[in-house]
Amino acid sequence: MKDLVHLRFEKGELVAEGLPIPGGVYDKDIQAYRAPAYRYGEVIDYLKRWHIDYIDEALKAPDHLDLSSCIVLRDYQRRALEAWIASGRRGIIILPTGSGKTQIAIKAIEMLGASTLIVVPTLVLVEQWRRKLEEAFRIEIGMVGGGRYKVKPLTVATYDSASLRAEQLGDRFSMLVFDEVHHLSAPTYKRIGEMYLAPYRMGLTARLESVGRNDLEASELSGKVIFEMAVEDLAGVHLSDYTINTIYIPLSEREAKEYEANFSIYRDYIRRKGLEMRSQEDFQRFIKLSGFDPEARRALLARNRAMDIALNSEEKIRHLKRILEENPREKVLIFTQHNSLVYRISREMLIPAITHQTSQREREEILERFRSGQYMRVVTSRILEEGVDVPDASIAIILSGTGSSREFIQRLGRILRKREGKHAKLYELVSMGTAETRLSRRRKA
Repeated sequence: MKDLVHLRFEKGELVAEGLPIPGGVYDKDIQAYRAPAYRYGEVIDYLKRWHIDYIDEALKAPDHLDLSSCIVLRDYQRRALEAWIASGRRGIIILPTGSGKTQIAIKAIEMLGASTLIVVPTLVLVEQWRRKLEEAFRIEIGMVGGGRYKVKPLTVATYDSASLRAEQLGDRFSMLVFDEVHHLSAPTYKRIGEMYLAPYRMGLTARLESVGRNDLEASELSGKVIFEMAVEDLAGVHLSDYTINTIYIPLSEREAKEYEANFSIYRDYIRRKGLEMRSQEDFQRFIKLSGFDPEARRALLARNRAMDIALNSEEKIRHLKRILEENPREKVLIFTQHNSLVYRISREMLIPAITHQTSQREREEILERFRSGQYMRVVTSRILEEGVDVPDASIAIILSGTGSSREFIQRLGRILRKREGKHAKLYELVSMGTAETRLSRRRKA
C-alpha cells in the first residue's frame, strides 16, 4: 500500500501519522509525529513537492471565501502587497501611522479569500478593525475579547484572547494578521505564532525597535520584514509635509535645585558601584538590584523624583499655554507620559482628556467632537498611540515621553493625515540640562 500521511491538529500542535514531517518529533505514546502548528504550511508544501498522499484533517478553515471590496490601493500599498505575495504570503510591513496599513491587509484577505484572524493589542482596536472589515466586505465579523466570543471566518481578537484560546482557535484560520506586530515578541504572545496553523501571515507596524526586529525575524512566526517606508518617504505626497520643533526649556530655579539634589543621589550611587547604564537592560538590572539593596532603592526613588520634575515642569506648562494661544484655529493633540499631568492640563485649561481610564463611549464622543471641530484640543497619555484612528489634527505637542522611537513615530503620525494646504507641526518640549535630553535623542535616532 502506498505511504499515506494523516494530519490533525491537537492542542496547538500538528500531529502526523504515517511518515516523518519537517520539524516533527516522534511521540511513541501516540505512534505519530508532533510538530509546532506554525510548521503546517511548510509540511503541506513538503508533502506536495514529494508527491506524498495525505489526508488533511488539521486545518478546518473554509477553502475559499467569496469576498469583494471597493478598496483601491495606492502605489506604495500595492508594492507592499506584492512584496508580501513574493515572500510566500508571509512577512512584516512597516509603514507610518496614517499610511493605510489596514487597507493592505484587507486587500490581501480579499485576494486570498482566506479565513483570517486579526490580532490586535486593545479592545478599542478590536472594534475599529471590526468596523473597517464590515464596511469593506458587508459581512458579519467575529470578535474575541472583552467577554465576547463569536468566531466567524473573519474574526478580530486581542493578543490576550488569541493566546489564551490558541488550542481552540488554532485550526480555524488560514491567515493571521498581527496588528502592532512588535507585541508578538512578548513571551506570552509567542504562543499565538507557534500554536496556530495559519500558513499565511502578515505583520503590521509603524516601526520596529532593533531588538524587536531581531526577535521577530529570527522567530519564523510572522516572516521577515519584507517592505518598509518611513514618514519622510511619504511626506508631501501621501502624508502631510511636517516640521519637528524641539524646544529646550530651562527648569525654574526651584525645580533645578530639586532636580539636581535628587539626581545626584542616583548618579553618585551608579558611580560608586561602577554600574553601566547604556541600555534598557542595564536599567532593568538596576531596578532588580533595588529590590534587595536599600541604597539602590533610595537611588531609584531619587531618580524617579528627579525625572518627575523634568517631565512635568512648570515651565513646560507655561510654554504649552503660549503655543495654544498662538494657534487658536488649529486642532491640537497634547501628549504626556503620566496621567497626572493629563488630568492637571485638562482641569486647568478645560481641555478634554483621554487616558486608559476613559470609557470607550466617552473616548468616542470626545474624538467625534474633535472631528467636528466642537473641540479643538485633546490631551492624552499613551492611549492614542497604537493604531487608533484619530480625527485630523495639524499640531502635536509632546510634553513628555519615553525614549522609544516607535512611540515618537506613532505620535508624529497622528498629525500627518493629508489635507489640502496643511503643514503639520510637532513640538517637543524638553527640560534643558536634564536626563530628558537623552530620551529626546534616543526616540529620534
